[in-house]
Amino acid sequence: MNTDLSIFHLILEASFVVQFVMLLLVAASVASWTFIFSKRKELGRAIEITDEFEEEFWSGVALADLFRKLSAKDFEPEGIEKIFLAGYKEFSRMRQAGNVEPMVQVESAQRAMRIELSRELDRLDQHLPFLATVGSISPYIGLFGTVWGIMNSFMSLSTVKQATLAQVAPGIAEALIATAIGLFAAIPAVIAYNRFSSRLDSLTGRYELFVEEFVVLLQRQAHMK
Repeated sequence: MNTDLSIFHLILEASFVVQFVMLLLVAASVASWTFIFSKRKELGRAIEITDEFEEEFWSGVALADLFRKLSAKDFEPEGIEKIFLAGYKEFSRMRQAGNVEPMVQVESAQRAMRIELSRELDRLDQHLPFLATVGSISPYIGLFGTVWGIMNSFMSLSTVKQATLAQVAPGIAEALIATAIGLFAAIPAVIAYNRFSSRLDSLTGRYELFVEEFVVLLQRQAHMK
């Protein structure tokens, strides 16, 4: 008998509870892979934008020129670019207000950048808790389906005078499939979560370092007449 057909047959013959567990795990796996591909693209784009922006920012370009470029109508700022725009916009607004202490100007710009930084990190952190949840609970959900299936297999022996391995083997096999599906859902989710968390931590460090470095530049400008 074909292996795939035998496994499919076992799934069809499983109890309702075991089938529900399998369906739940398959749905979690599909959702996980969807988030994995989208998050991989999203973080890759954020890193690419950061590399390009930092290269231009430290090339000696005037901050006012960079601000005008990034705030143009036909330009859609992303990631670190939004942090820069928030800080420089607030700094310019405070300077134009007049009679504002230089330290107040810089602190106001720093707060604006911190707010935008938090928004950006919240956006990048989306779906990561879901991957962590799938990675941590999927094996237990699969184990529940396995225990339920094995329990039903042994309970069915209560009406049989002579029990044989052939009588319980199909029930045990279909129950173990639930554990296999649980591991199939959990392992990629755990690997992806650890990978993305590491990349997000690295990106967070770069964002925070940029904020501190930009604050130093703004302090110099704030004290210039």
